[in-house]
Amino acid sequence: MTIVEFTPKTKQGPAGWRDGEVAQLVEAIDVDATGRRVGGWDVGTTEAGDPQFYVLGPPPENDCILCISRLGCTYVLEDGRGRIVGEHNSLAALAMNASEYLRKRRRGMIARLALVWCTLRQTTEQKFDALLGEGEEVLVHLVPQAAALV
Repeated sequence: MTIVEFTPKTKQGPAGWRDGEVAQLVEAIDVDATGRRVGGWDVGTTEAGDPQFYVLGPPPENDCILCISRLGCTYVLEDGRGRIVGEHNSLAALAMNASEYLRKRRRGMIARLALVWCTLRQTTEQKFDALLGEGEEVLVHLVPQAAALV
């Protein structure tokens, strides 16, 4: 009789994740490290039963910011809109990509706010300059006539 040795099944964590994978992902999205407000995280599965890890935004909306899925041996990183941001065979490398993505997203938000501020400032300056310029023009036309009356 021949004995065939089977590899033992890996221990499954929440919703199909292996031991240590969720802890590694939670560490990667650490609020202090990314500098972004993360409301929390959750786990789930795809329609095919593959495990997914969701990074949620701040309450009360708790929108999905990032989603990490394990499809076979490949890990896929998606943004909150379902666009693929990265893929890798190593969870550690993908976790670093997720952390960098969260940092970049914050910088992008700051850049957009700065752009809006500059646009508003420029618009108000143009309006006030026009008012001041017209005010001087009105004075130029009215002063000689007012002087003639006196």
